[in-house]
Amino acid sequence: MTTIQAPARRARLPAAVGVGIAACWAAAIAAETTGASTRLHHDSLVHGSLPFAAALLISVVGWQVMIGAMMLPSSVPMIRLFAATAPKEQRASAVSAFIGGYLLVWAGFGAAAFALDAGIHRVVRGAPWLDQRPWLVGGVTLALAGAFQFSAVKDRCLDLCRHPAAYLLRHYRRGTAEAFRMGQGHGLFCLGCCWALMLVMFAAGLSNLLWMAGLAAVMAYEKVGRRGRQLSPVVGVALLAWAGLVLAHPAWLPRTLAAV
Repeated sequence: MTTIQAPARRARLPAAVGVGIAACWAAAIAAETTGASTRLHHDSLVHGSLPFAAALLISVVGWQVMIGAMMLPSSVPMIRLFAATAPKEQRASAVSAFIGGYLLVWAGFGAAAFALDAGIHRVVRGAPWLDQRPWLVGGVTLALAGAFQFSAVKDRCLDLCRHPAAYLLRHYRRGTAEAFRMGQGHGLFCLGCCWALMLVMFAAGLSNLLWMAGLAAVMAYEKVGRRGRQLSPVVGVALLAWAGLVLAHPAWLPRTLAAV
């Protein structure tokens, strides 16, 4: 393990990665301040006039910007370590392929979430009782995210994300194709520990800056913070309590989650 950890201490994050993260935050801020984020919200896209395929594509593009802003920062230790181990002459292409594989995993999740949301909207429209109680879907989403904080799957995936050297020692191979494959593997572990919180983010809407900053901070600290393991159950209790309040008193549901 020391053969990987040693260069990691000397490695710098490739400048393009930092620029990319900053660009994603800048795009999110621009979308929020100009009002474009409202048009990117899943509710607007599902009920809009665009064909489903076009709405799905727009949603996934916006989702990828949000992933770049929220999830890439928490993967910086892995990216820096991977860059340190890649041959210098292949470093740029290898890091790009690694991040491409990572983003592909999250693109798949974003597409699935959009399709699921479209299906939920159809079910709600066909069920008058549920249509009159839209807070139930938001409350269940919060409860699901809270319950997942205590799952063994989350714990296992967080452990893998917290120890990037162990992952690279087991899976590292040279070549762009292998870098893409390793990025996908890391993306799956990242998805495994963060999908429920990102489902809440999907419900809140693309480019909702307050939710983005709050959830990004939680997920990053869970992965790299000294007390990240202790934070997970605290967040779980908070989300479950919030879900209980929403289900008992719908006024506790934020407006951004009301159109799940």
